[in-house]
Amino acid sequence: MAKSAILFILVFMSVNFSKAQEVIPLYVGEIPGAKPTPATYVENTEVRTNGTLSVTKVSIPTLTVFEAPKEIANGSAVIICPGGGYSALAFSHEGTDVAKRFNAIGITAFVLKYRLPSDQIMVDKTYDLLQDAQQAIYLIRKNAKKYGLKSNKIGIMGFSAGGHFASTLITHYNDLKIVNPEKIDLRPNFSALIYPVISFEESVHTGTMKNLLGPNPSDSLKHYFSANKNVTKKTPPTFLVHAKDDKTVLVANSILMNEALKKHHVDTDIYLYENGGHGFGLINKTSDVDWFNLLATWLKKEKF
Repeated sequence: MAKSAILFILVFMSVNFSKAQEVIPLYVGEIPGAKPTPATYVENTEVRTNGTLSVTKVSIPTLTVFEAPKEIANGSAVIICPGGGYSALAFSHEGTDVAKRFNAIGITAFVLKYRLPSDQIMVDKTYDLLQDAQQAIYLIRKNAKKYGLKSNKIGIMGFSAGGHFASTLITHYNDLKIVNPEKIDLRPNFSALIYPVISFEESVHTGTMKNLLGPNPSDSLKHYFSANKNVTKKTPPTFLVHAKDDKTVLVANSILMNEALKKHHVDTDIYLYENGGHGFGLINKTSDVDWFNLLATWLKKEKF
């Protein structure tokens, strides 16, 4: 068997998509604001050289459900948003692998395969990602009873560009982009932002910004999508992780967000590694400190 085929099987097994992992479409029927998907725009899952899964050209967003074992489930849930610069989704090491860690501490996880901004499939790619984020928490809260969840214990987590995605929801949950006849609260109860893109003003990750806003965004758009500029006293408690030597997404992003949260008296905690670079996922090989254990302790303190 070819080496690449063996690698794919091993990775697929490690992700452990069993019958227990229900996959829910975010939308039933037509997606609001979507264009007809071109025949050439086909979702693709690739095994990278490091053994992780990368998903591109998502046109049908979904939630993959990882239910916590009933004997330890505490009623909390988290939406996990993989990164990838808004051009791909690091679906395993910033998604499904993380979901399993949450399950081990009694938290049900929903890995969000969100649409990537594209003029080919979206009427307005700028705001359709916020639409997907709002739809995800709407759907989970609406079905909280089905999954044994407490509707006031549902948070969101994101890595890199997924951190920007999550930070946009926690600062713009009231800017309604979905149909919400039940008036379900779209505010996450907590967030965790791991080496996130935060600012499109002070410390720009140009690839992420260009993919979302285009090559020449207005100042007002850059301000809207800079989470640190939109924090209020109602922004959810937030946990941040970053490496000081991250050259892809500068640590200033997390520091700016932490400072903005403190300024508005929002509960926040931040852990900064000396080294580790960008995209390390659950394991920073340069340190013995397990940031997920720190997050678990913080969540317990915050009563999640």
